[in-house]
Amino acid sequence: MRYPEATSGHSWSTFPPHTTARPLNMIRTPLLWLFTCFLATNCFANDRPNVLLIVADDLNCAIGPYGDPTAITPHLDSLAARGLTFDRAYCQQAVCNPSRSSFLTGLRPNTVGVDDLRKSFRETAPSGKTLTTLPEHFKNHGYFCQDIGKIFHNMGDTQDRRSWSIDEVFHQGTHAADTVYSNTPPALRRHKLKKAPVTESHAVPDFAYRDGQIANLASSVIESYPEDAPPFFLAVGFWRPHLPFVAPEKYWDLYDPEQIPLPVIDKPGESTPDIALHPSREVRGYDGVSNEGPVSESQIRHLRHGYYASISFLDAQVGKMLTALDRSGYRESTVVVFLSDHGFHLGEKALWGKTSNFELDARVPFIAADPRREASHGQRTPSLTELVDLFPTLAAIAGVSEGLPGNLEGMDVSQLLNDPDQELKRAAFTQHQHPFYQPRERWTAWGYSVRTRHHRYTQWRSIAEGNLIAEELYDHRSDPHEIDNEASNNQPITQRLRKIVAEHFGLSTP
Repeated sequence: MRYPEATSGHSWSTFPPHTTARPLNMIRTPLLWLFTCFLATNCFANDRPNVLLIVADDLNCAIGPYGDPTAITPHLDSLAARGLTFDRAYCQQAVCNPSRSSFLTGLRPNTVGVDDLRKSFRETAPSGKTLTTLPEHFKNHGYFCQDIGKIFHNMGDTQDRRSWSIDEVFHQGTHAADTVYSNTPPALRRHKLKKAPVTESHAVPDFAYRDGQIANLASSVIESYPEDAPPFFLAVGFWRPHLPFVAPEKYWDLYDPEQIPLPVIDKPGESTPDIALHPSREVRGYDGVSNEGPVSESQIRHLRHGYYASISFLDAQVGKMLTALDRSGYRESTVVVFLSDHGFHLGEKALWGKTSNFELDARVPFIAADPRREASHGQRTPSLTELVDLFPTLAAIAGVSEGLPGNLEGMDVSQLLNDPDQELKRAAFTQHQHPFYQPRERWTAWGYSVRTRHHRYTQWRSIAEGNLIAEELYDHRSDPHEIDNEASNNQPITQRLRKIVAEHFGLSTP
């Protein structure tokens, strides 16, 4: 499958005039290159692999490597063919800043202390001022570390300049600002909107949006990276498919709107507690969706169309970087890891967005491609994995486990690349407060969830009293969409998982 306008075009001349970011070979400051040459010749061996870490935003597992029949994702399919796909990988909290703060520090949300969109882990984590992040660890081991795009969160004082060798770019701003509408002068706009359109489909080049610019710059960095320099750790954070669902028209045209499937389950089960749900405030904040009430079938299909178009747009940008690795000669010396910060609902259970403890929000795509481990190529692992495992795992894959921070709460699961069928973890944990898009004083409860091989169990605790409000238990062997809550009907399993949750999160046993 090839997209319209081949994805190999990413020359410097394609950057829009207003872009200030430049590829690495144009940032030849004496201090940077003195530093680079010093590392290359005096400190560290160059036999370690490069690392390309690609982070998507709000991407669930609706992509080809996970068997989605609708998604058109040839480049992610190609990446999976040269790597290991983790079938059961889970985030620790299904919203951007808490999740990213967790996996970039190797600490779980309660430890890192980030539970909203504006907190900085430097202020909330134990010894946060001196805490070593994942990219910082690689930098300390002689890697040249660069951030292009959204890796740490984009709001408030949540970036972390010290993690990188040079300044971050394309890492700040709002998602609403990344639209043709917002970048059109007000006098030329056809309509006046309160925020931004919930979807956009225009005949524009990829670089009309941030992700196109990010992919162009990242590809240029890869192709121009000096052969005699230290290995690179290049973190590329894409903004798609996060709302609003915007992508150039050609990606919308890949799909027949009439063939976009509706949600398999469009309402919650009768036994699902209300506190496990939310009013989908994020999507309703954009123009084009009603503030309340049911979303019409035509609107559901259109929004899902936009999500798939955004995914294919994202996939094309991944393809540009994979092409750059081929052109540069770095393909065989670069470990590529692709993941999302959390999942997303698209009308399932009548939910839109993230911020729940359900499987569709907690489960994430996670692919690790190591060219040196051919036995893992095209393989899958059913072993439970958590994003908090990324830090020690990537360090082990790259051979820089020496000096890992002693407080990491994730597990090195790199041995799965040698034997994907083994079971390394028996549980994955996710948590979320309710309701999220409200001031802190209006939060009423925390939901604590555990995913085992066959079950998901979630308990809801009152913030004010600490007492148990509700419980959920879903058997994924017979109920993969989590509709039939069996918590009260299957007491042996409920009691066993209740204890596991209480022990993990430091809660009293109900």
